[in-house]
Amino acid sequence: MTPLKPVPAPTTIEDLRARHGPNFRWLVLLTVMVGMMAAILSSTIVNVAVPDMSRYFHIGQDRAQWISAAFMAATTLSLLLTPWLLQRYGLRKTYIGANLLLMVGGIVGGLSGNYPVMIAMRVLEGVAAGILTPIPNVVIMREFPATEQGRAIGIFGFGVVLAPAIGPVVGGVLVEMFGWRSIFFVVVPFCLVALEMARRYLPVISSFKTTPRPFDWVGLSIATLATLAVLNGLVDLQGEKTAQGALLLAVGISGFAAFAFHQLRAAHPLLEMRLFVHRSFSMAAIVAFVYGIGLFGSTYLLPIYLQAALDFSPSKAGLVLLPAGLALALTMPVAGRMADKQRASRLVTAGLAMLVASTVLTATVTAATSLLVLMAWVVLGRIGIGLIMPSLSLGSMRGLAPAEIPQAASMGNFLRQLGGAVGVSLIGILLEWRLAAQGVTLLGKGGDSARVAAFDQTFLLLAAIMLPAMVAGWFLDPPRKTSRG
Repeated sequence: MTPLKPVPAPTTIEDLRARHGPNFRWLVLLTVMVGMMAAILSSTIVNVAVPDMSRYFHIGQDRAQWISAAFMAATTLSLLLTPWLLQRYGLRKTYIGANLLLMVGGIVGGLSGNYPVMIAMRVLEGVAAGILTPIPNVVIMREFPATEQGRAIGIFGFGVVLAPAIGPVVGGVLVEMFGWRSIFFVVVPFCLVALEMARRYLPVISSFKTTPRPFDWVGLSIATLATLAVLNGLVDLQGEKTAQGALLLAVGISGFAAFAFHQLRAAHPLLEMRLFVHRSFSMAAIVAFVYGIGLFGSTYLLPIYLQAALDFSPSKAGLVLLPAGLALALTMPVAGRMADKQRASRLVTAGLAMLVASTVLTATVTAATSLLVLMAWVVLGRIGIGLIMPSLSLGSMRGLAPAEIPQAASMGNFLRQLGGAVGVSLIGILLEWRLAAQGVTLLGKGGDSARVAAFDQTFLLLAAIMLPAMVAGWFLDPPRKTSRG
């Protein structure tokens, strides 16, 4: 048998075109899509295991929320690294390095024997996910013509959300059969496939790589301290340390103001704050932050609600969420095509309205509610999310100069993830507050109707938080140019 010859690494984009034809850009998109599937799985699949992990590590809601919040915080901060990493190391090395980090976090996290090690691995996974997150949008805006960008985002979105769509079901079954550790190992095969595809389809010499510029370590340090102060302040507000929590929140908000001021004055900023002179980008930034609160807050809350309030098993909770995930996956390609033709403001506002309506309707669910009705309310919200994603991405970057696109992609994702990190902690605060008001605990016995009421009130508060994003979304389109006669 003739041994297989190793596939030589393509040196340039021109080599890729010669080897794979004019459609090579779709292979590049597929490659970065697999890595993002792994990153999103590591973010979302763990939520179905939170009750099981809480029992294993003997932790309450205030510490359990860090299973998601630590990942979100690390993702948020590492998003700031991506433009510099692409410039310094190029697409291939950045992508491979992030996938290796993600795989190590999954393996060691699954083997961890105590809470601090597990949280540390969640942080490592979050760092990897943050580096990977802006890459697909940058690739699409660089490699695809404007007439195909919405379609590319839609197809990319279909693949990316399909994995977490089936993730809760697979995760629920894995938790019941093998325990929470198996959740961490799910990312490993995706990472291996991504590494092999990167070896075949990503060029060694990248157009992203340019003359290295100094990295703004001062800016990253300020952003890190501000993010940690805000998140820890939110956690302290749940307990008896309210004064300390308020102080940390004040420090964190002041830190973000200092970060913005530093970015305006820095010679090589992590985030180009002057992008906010574009009205469409400014409105997209507001939507991204509030949308992040709603998206990640509801994604964290729903599996816990199904298990702790409605007493579903992990696998049954995953099954309830499956149609919603599939609806989201199927909506993305359609919404992508619509984004090439329709005004971004209309699609984003409509999607946000559906997400708010879904959250409100979920608050009306009781133990007597039909399972199909519950599924329908969750599906409605995921269709809304599918409408928002492509239009928000394109709406925030259209009209910008090519050199501004990596910064815009990184900043948009940074704000969405920051909203998500705040959202998970904020939902933890609201839920703990309403549980205490109802005189019940998250996993205690008895008080089922009171526990359901606490969750219902939390859903309604989350819906109220998302309402301002609808106003910003309506002004997402750039001002129309008027001709003077």
